[in-house]
Amino acid sequence: MLRVHFTAADLAATRMCRVSDPLWDIAISLHRLQTRQGRWAHADWYRATREQLREKGLERAVRQVLLPLYPRAAYFPDFLTPFAATEGLDAGLEAVLAAPESRVREEIGLLDEVVGAPDWTARLGERAAREDLVRLLRAYHDVAVAPYADRVHARVEAERGVRARALLDGGAEGMLAGLGPWARWERPVLHVEYQPSVDRDLRLGGRGLLLVPSYFLLQRPLSFADPGLPPVLVYPLVHEAPARPRGAAPLAALVGSARAGVLHAVRHGATTGEIARAAGVSLSAASRHATVLRDAGLISSVRQGAAVLHTLTPAGASLLRSASAPAAHSGHSDDPVERSTPHSDG
Repeated sequence: MLRVHFTAADLAATRMCRVSDPLWDIAISLHRLQTRQGRWAHADWYRATREQLREKGLERAVRQVLLPLYPRAAYFPDFLTPFAATEGLDAGLEAVLAAPESRVREEIGLLDEVVGAPDWTARLGERAAREDLVRLLRAYHDVAVAPYADRVHARVEAERGVRARALLDGGAEGMLAGLGPWARWERPVLHVEYQPSVDRDLRLGGRGLLLVPSYFLLQRPLSFADPGLPPVLVYPLVHEAPARPRGAAPLAALVGSARAGVLHAVRHGATTGEIARAAGVSLSAASRHATVLRDAGLISSVRQGAAVLHTLTPAGASLLRSASAPAAHSGHSDDPVERSTPHSDG
């Protein structure tokens, strides 16, 4: 259990990451490669990524270099997921390069104590070795993370919409109280389900908390092991079980002005009631239209208390952009790297 202690100043300073953090995406996606657990949530990503890693000649480097550094365990080095990565991939990788040698050696030593580390990791205190690591991280990101940017962005935006509404309705405490089944808010402490082997307190001390929703994470949140680092809580987005097969019928049912109005209504996020008012239809009709659009993969829906918030998926956003464009522009195995050891998301 992780207990996060808030003061009034911390509640005022708590915020959510604007976009997905690329270095946490790298770390957690590497965890996905190490387990079959929850694979249904990322099945197409898993297959495509394994194939691309082989085609790009990266499979061996990922297995021998990255997986030992990012074990699906209770600990991996904090310097690999620097706070600076909230400003983007380049800023994050530069922070990895700039990490003090003493800190890198200390964290690699802790990794060795917890799960064991290959001998070569001792060289990561040297900048030249980290330059090689950064090149590999960038290559991995290009294959395993960047191609899914639209999908990840859409899910993060939907989550931000849900949390923004909770914030407006109930303030920071209301937002924290609704984070998910893995958290329980009991003023002034947020109780977070963590690794079974971990029981600790994180006292924010006026620094606030940065919430980082993660597309690749499942089950349990993650945070820095070092309490002196800027406080972050990386937490899982909700992944729904696979929907029924999407045949031609749901797509054919999209034809019509009413559903076009619904798509426009949800472009910035909308509840079912807001859709009904914006599209000029009844509440039951708005719910039916939303169901058809969701079955067709054009919107996603997340329950927020008694309401349901709908947002566009990348496919829905693309369709809406195409429809809005000026007419002149229209063109009529088994996994050999799997392992399960104690930052892990279960």
